[in-house]
Amino acid sequence: MQNVLIVIHLIIVIALVGVVLLQRSEGGGLGMGSGGGGGVGGFMTGRGQANALTRATAILAGLFFITSITLAVLATHGRTQRSIIDGAPPPGATAPAAPSAPSAPNAGGVLDQLRQMQSPPGGSQPPTPAAPAQ
Repeated sequence: MQNVLIVIHLIIVIALVGVVLLQRSEGGGLGMGSGGGGGVGGFMTGRGQANALTRATAILAGLFFITSITLAVLATHGRTQRSIIDGAPPPGATAPAAPSAPSAPNAGGVLDQLRQMQSPPGGSQPPTPAAPAQ
């Protein structure tokens, strides 16, 4: 349902952009017809064109808002309200144990922690380079 509504929403957006670009601006813009009021061979008179494009813009804008609100409602439909406080440990809980002190000056860094996380439990780890003697 949501995917179908997104496709309809995109079609409305493209049509709305097209209708807005067809409208005549103060400087002429991309408006249809030539001159002030259009000639005998013109598609519509200047006034009829303005009314039709204005009405189409209003209808497409209304549809745009309706689909936007519907998509927002569908996106939040299955969610539950959560708080940051819900994830906090209870006041009497103990803090996690601190990691043991590294044996070498550079041991225990981010790369060593990543290696420990990736190695299988109980398996052998690749040797870490020894710290230079000072």
